[in-house]
Amino acid sequence: MAAVALAALMVSGCSGIDTSGLGGGVSDYIWGDSKTSSAKKAKRGKGPGTGDAISPDLTDADKGEPVAKLYNAGLEKMKDGEFRSAAKKFAEVERQHPYSSWATRAVLMQAYSQYQRNAYDETVNASKRFITLHPGHRDAAYAYYLIGVSYYEQIGEVTRDATATKKALDALAEVSQRFPGSRYARDAEAKTVLAKDHLAGKEMEVGRYYQKKRAHLAAINRFKTVVTEYQTTTHTPEALYRLTETYLALGVRSEAQTAAAVLGHNYPNNEWYRDAYALLTGQGLKPVSNPSSWITRAIKSVTHS
Repeated sequence: MAAVALAALMVSGCSGIDTSGLGGGVSDYIWGDSKTSSAKKAKRGKGPGTGDAISPDLTDADKGEPVAKLYNAGLEKMKDGEFRSAAKKFAEVERQHPYSSWATRAVLMQAYSQYQRNAYDETVNASKRFITLHPGHRDAAYAYYLIGVSYYEQIGEVTRDATATKKALDALAEVSQRFPGSRYARDAEAKTVLAKDHLAGKEMEVGRYYQKKRAHLAAINRFKTVVTEYQTTTHTPEALYRLTETYLALGVRSEAQTAAAVLGHNYPNNEWYRDAYALLTGQGLKPVSNPSSWITRAIKSVTHS
């Protein structure tokens, strides 16, 4: 299956976190291509999906303010890829100047610094603290977004536990629901596609295991989950083929024929359909859809490219 390619997004402007429009691409990072630090490069391409999160506003503090020295020192540490030190500098801004507008921003910068060093628990904690302290702030959207991408970055291989994926889906969905139309929502929706694909892959992996053990009913339940809950993912064609196999193994020919027919209708040129067709014709059967089958009801028509 071809992997889903998605573009990374980046915030532009310097007057606060902008929630309108889209900008940047996979080559656009905080400091620009010519200034990308080694630590930043190490993070590029990490994880299962689109790479780095959208960056926050990186405006320098007003040089005339006492808070400027600390805040700008934190920015310099970030520029050098020293994210642990950057987080400490921003924490000092908050501690020494708690009523400054830069202290409010420093909480988010702590969260982003922790994200950049892959300290996702710390990122989530700092983001939640920002939301608690400033629930109506214009940058609350970014705090919710950082929580979502922090869980998203923890999605591992298909064979690993899917808890992080489920947390990511919940958090990313909250971003989309709270801030529809924002660049955060759009990036969250793009990452949601890959997170769902991961969950579908997990179901397929378990289903294939049961199938090898000849626990066909258990396998069918897993493949059914993919068809009913994740039917727009890349795993749906194989799930329909596996249903053809398992139903034939159980002698339930009508459902096997229906699975193959639905597969052929929606993915006529797919290799899984060719295999399903050969499997049925090898037993003197043809793909025929049963209108009353759960498979037919689950997938009326899957739009695909």
